[in-house]
Amino acid sequence: MVNYNTGINIFMDIAGGKWKGLILFFLSQQSVRTKEFYELIPGITQKVLTDQLKQLERDGLVRREIFKEVPPKVEYSLTDLGESFIPVLNTMCTWGNDYARLKGIAKEQQICCHQKES
Repeated sequence: MVNYNTGINIFMDIAGGKWKGLILFFLSQQSVRTKEFYELIPGITQKVLTDQLKQLERDGLVRREIFKEVPPKVEYSLTDLGESFIPVLNTMCTWGNDYARLKGIAKEQQICCHQKES
């Protein structure tokens, strides 16, 4: 077990890195099938996606559901713990949008700051 000395250490271990935030962001909007992640997150490799989803599942933020169909369908969604991360995602999005406007790199439409649809 890792010996953490701050909450930031824990946060970065659980949700840090290039892809986890994006994975959680898209799952905060709706359940996502494995194949859909490649459309939502261009550039992510199969190995990295698989590893990140396994880590998020192990840490209790993501649920993996297998549907017994042919071909098999696998869908990911947020757990209750993962849902509790939505305000963090919203804060990150708001800060990113503010930064983009400050630096003059804002896009026409900023996407974020939402709640998961029921």
